[in-house]
Amino acid sequence: MGKPKLDDPDLPLADLISLWPETVPIFLKHGMLCVGCVIGPFHTIVDACAEYRLDQDSFLNELLVAVSGAA
Repeated sequence: MGKPKLDDPDLPLADLISLWPETVPIFLKHGMLCVGCVIGPFHTIVDACAEYRLDQDSFLNELLVAVSGAA
């Protein structure tokens, strides 16, 4: 089984952050407490954006830019 996709709506945040640590500053920029959170293995980008009232598409785009190295 290969590496999951960053935009997989079922990808737990703990896995996302572990696989792409360059996304951590994006979470912190938005004041999100997802990094190291005990709910991280269960929450997804969808859940986090709902919790923090963020536009999911914009947030995901920021993560993709961070991963691409274009940030």
